[in-house]
Amino acid sequence: MIICPNCKEEIDDDSRFCDQCGQALLYCSSCGRVGLGHRCTHCGGLMISYDELQKKREERNNMTSLSTSFVSQSVSIGQATKGNMETIPNDVPQIKGMPMLLLYNSSLAIRIVGVNGAVIGRRQGPYAKFFSNNMYVSGVHAQLLFKQDSGWCVIDKHSSNGTKLNQRDLLPDVPMSVKNGDILTIANVSLQVSIK
Repeated sequence: MIICPNCKEEIDDDSRFCDQCGQALLYCSSCGRVGLGHRCTHCGGLMISYDELQKKREERNNMTSLSTSFVSQSVSIGQATKGNMETIPNDVPQIKGMPMLLLYNSSLAIRIVGVNGAVIGRRQGPYAKFFSNNMYVSGVHAQLLFKQDSGWCVIDKHSSNGTKLNQRDLLPDVPMSVKNGDILTIANVSLQVSIK
């Protein structure tokens, strides 16, 4: 149930109009909240109709079904797009022979192939499309790093809602090793760790 922004009455989630006062409803294209006007008062996103919101969600779901190889290729070092240049530092080497890191959540259709130095976040990094609609995930939430001595690590980047490894909070800027079978939690999203 949602609250009509005009009359404050409770109405069905998928309403296009308030069944109490007749107000046409708009939804935020970023966070999905109902509201009035051109911009969301919560996050500043553009307000759109329910049908447009559903279309955006379908497009986002189609994006998440891309093959793992495409995701891996699109963020490979040396071929990083302009949007990824800030999140994959040039001074972090892609180490030859390092094992493949896979972070996944089948129920949320998230499948992340680890890239050394890549940022996990809602606004930045090669994985932003998986978290762009989740307001609990920070713009720059965490970072993946491969170290020769300890293997794959995750680093919390002073996120608002924290990063957990096997339900233990990570300290900001402290690399923590991840192992096969671990559960990495980015804010409220749990990801299974697989290292091959």
